[in-house]
Amino acid sequence: MKAAGGSRTAVLVCQGRAVADGRIAPGRFTDPVAVSLLRADERRTVEQVRAGTPPSGWLERVDYESVRACAEIVVPRTIAIDDAVRERTSPQVVLLGAGLDDRAWRMPELADRVVFEVDHPDSARDKRQRLAGLPAPTRPVRPGEPGERVRFVSVDLTRDRLEGALAAAGHRADTPTTWIWEGVVPYLTRPEAARTVAAVATLSAPGSRLIVNYQAPQAAIAIGQLIARSMDVLARRRGIWANEPWRSRWTASAMRDLLGRNGFTVRSDDDLLTIATRLTTPTPRRASLRSGRVAVADRPA
Repeated sequence: MKAAGGSRTAVLVCQGRAVADGRIAPGRFTDPVAVSLLRADERRTVEQVRAGTPPSGWLERVDYESVRACAEIVVPRTIAIDDAVRERTSPQVVLLGAGLDDRAWRMPELADRVVFEVDHPDSARDKRQRLAGLPAPTRPVRPGEPGERVRFVSVDLTRDRLEGALAAAGHRADTPTTWIWEGVVPYLTRPEAARTVAAVATLSAPGSRLIVNYQAPQAAIAIGQLIARSMDVLARRRGIWANEPWRSRWTASAMRDLLGRNGFTVRSDDDLLTIATRLTTPTPRRASLRSGRVAVADRPA
C-alpha cells in the first residue's frame, strides 16, 4: 500500500488518470487535476503516452507500457465509483487509503462536503507535499464549525485503529458517511480487510454507503505480476510488487458475505470488464479488467 516516501501504485494510478483525461470515455471521464499532483519525471511518462512516443530504453518502455495499461483500467473503475458517490453523497466522505485521489478537488458534488483522507503517514505526507501548489478547497462554514473541508487522517490500516483517528479529525458516527475504498483491499490480508470493514460498520450511521474496489482471483494476473517482479530483478531495481505486494483476493460471494456480516446490503458488484463494455472504453487487457471489481453496499436507513 505504501513505499518509503509514498505509494508507487498511487503514482501509477494518478499517471493513468492524467493520460486518460479527455482521451478515454470523453464526456464520462475527465481529470484535469491529476497531472498537477505528479512530479516532473512522472509527468514525462504521461506526456510520452499521450503523444504515443514510446521511449527507446527498455526500462523506460516498461514504465511507459505500465502507465498506458493503467489508463485503460482506471477509467471504468473511476467512473463506477464516481457514479456511486453521485447517487448517494452523504454529508461526510471518507477515502480509505486515499493515495493521490483528487475527488475533493475534481468533483463538484463534494464541494460542500467534509472529506476525510485516510492514509499511511508516509503516503499522507507525500500527498500534502504534492498538494502545496494547488489551491485549498473551500466550503461555507457555519459558526463554530471546523473550517477544513479536506482533513488528512494518518492511519496504517494494518495495525492502527480507524475509529479513534477519524473521531479525532471530526468524523461523526451518527451522521451518514460515503466511504470510498479504492485500490487498497488487495494490499491487506483477509483479517486486516475484515477488521477494516468492521471498523467502518461501527462508524456508519443508517443511510451510509460503502464503495469497495477489490480484486478477484485471476491466474493470468498472478503470472503477470511474477513476470513484472522478474524484470525488476533483472533491472536491479525494487519494483511495485516488491514494495506493495497483493495479499488478498476475494470472490464476489466472499465480499458479499463480509459486507453482509457487518450490516451492509450489496446493491451492485460488477467487474471492470462489464463496466468498460457498457461504457465502450478500450478492453485489450481483459484479464486485468475481469479481475478488478467495484461493489456498492448500503447501510439500510
